Amino acid sequence: MSAFAHPFFLHAILAGTAIAAAAGLAGYFLVLRAQVFTGDALSHTAFTGALAALAIGWDLRIGLFASTIGVALLLGFLGRRSRVDDVAIGGVFSWILGLGVFFLTLYTTTRSTANGGAGVSVLFGSIFGLSTSSAWTAVIVAGVLCVALLGIARPLLFASVDESVAAARGVPVRLLGLVFLALVGACAAEATQAVGSLLLLGLLAAPAGAAQRLTDSPYRALVLAAALAVGEMWAGLAVGYAVPSVPPSFGVIAAGTLVYGLTFLRLPSRGRPQVRVARAGGSG
Repeated sequence: MSAFAHPFFLHAILAGTAIAAAAGLAGYFLVLRAQVFTGDALSHTAFTGALAALAIGWDLRIGLFASTIGVALLLGFLGRRSRVDDVAIGGVFSWILGLGVFFLTLYTTTRSTANGGAGVSVLFGSIFGLSTSSAWTAVIVAGVLCVALLGIARPLLFASVDESVAAARGVPVRLLGLVFLALVGACAAEATQAVGSLLLLGLLAAPAGAAQRLTDSPYRALVLAAALAVGEMWAGLAVGYAVPSVPPSFGVIAAGTLVYGLTFLRLPSRGRPQVRVARAGGSG
């Protein structure tokens, strides 16, 4: 029987494609802006937020979106011109981990018997367990994120490469940085359903890192990052379906790691496309 004859696989393909596209777009800017560590912080935030919601008795998605967007904005406010720095991330990171331990203890001692697998699904993802409504919700949310990221792509590219010149040209650098971080937070919350909080960083960073090594053109790299993320999502879902003992989230990240590793075989390391991006962002 074909995999597409199973509703759970169709739901996974539908939601996974949209989520991967959004993660690829967001991840490219994280790599370009040297903010990949932000994705790592948000992955731990997603787990803490989900556990907090579960401990209180709320839908875990409320905790996911509230925590990741809130922490992303907090990191933006603590950074310079909404660019997150390592000191701010380190401070917030330790605080989030402490909260995570607290909510994990609270959840396991009070509510784990009601939904014992919820914590595991947040850690490793549960994309094969999405219902029809959850899959379509993921598509809508990811679609909005893709449109928003593409809408701010041009000024964000300019601000990412030459912040001072962009500010002098009237680009609202700080506001743009905060909007971008909020979108990354929402993307992290949504992507947790697909690959889990532990592997979230791989979906954000690996396709974008490979795309940046494969082309110097920022717009081509942006599209390529999304395409690679979608392809790796499909590969992971196919492996997860063909080999039931392999979690699909592992397949997704394994595919991403393989593709990124292959870019080192023959391609030299490429620097940030500063000149071309600056011209593209500064013209018009």
